[in-house]
Amino acid sequence: MNPKVNFFFDKSQQWHKEFEKLRTIALSTELVEDLKWGCPCYTYEGKNIFLIHGFKEYCAILFFKGALMKDPDHILIQQSKNVQAARQVRFTEVEQINDLEDILRSYMFEAVEIEESGAKVEMKKTKEFEMVEEFQEKLDQNPALQEAFKALTPGRQRAYLLHFSSAKQSKTREARIEKCIPQIMDGIGLND
Repeated sequence: MNPKVNFFFDKSQQWHKEFEKLRTIALSTELVEDLKWGCPCYTYEGKNIFLIHGFKEYCAILFFKGALMKDPDHILIQQSKNVQAARQVRFTEVEQINDLEDILRSYMFEAVEIEESGAKVEMKKTKEFEMVEEFQEKLDQNPALQEAFKALTPGRQRAYLLHFSSAKQSKTREARIEKCIPQIMDGIGLND
């Protein structure tokens, strides 16, 4: 038990019992408890295995390499279509956690085995992400913008592509693109 992680459990109100139960299970694995991204994160030899986090509708364990896990109990959830490696197990009440305690522990051990094996999730290349028509037109019309976009790191390029493609309406996509052009021209990522 890492004392610097206590604040997370002490401040939680909505999922307090659920978080405490998940922590008990996590600590029984003898993984190292740490605080990352403001959440309890459990590591093995310095590598992130899973974390505990909460949202309005549910709390969850997020396995960093969940896409590589077998999931015979069909409890792992891909948060969104754009999440490539991580998978969650979601809960809305402590009884669900109690019912899955042994299964969760076995998943935690499997996640450690995957990390020990050195296996990596095959990530999509930036060019495989959707390029919305509105942004492609801007790139075609403006060679300087095209060069600036190419000069961004692949992660920054992906962030922009995901941001643009997540808008359902063309008008919204166009507005997002216009707003981001100055950042792209300055070599700044979406979240910098």
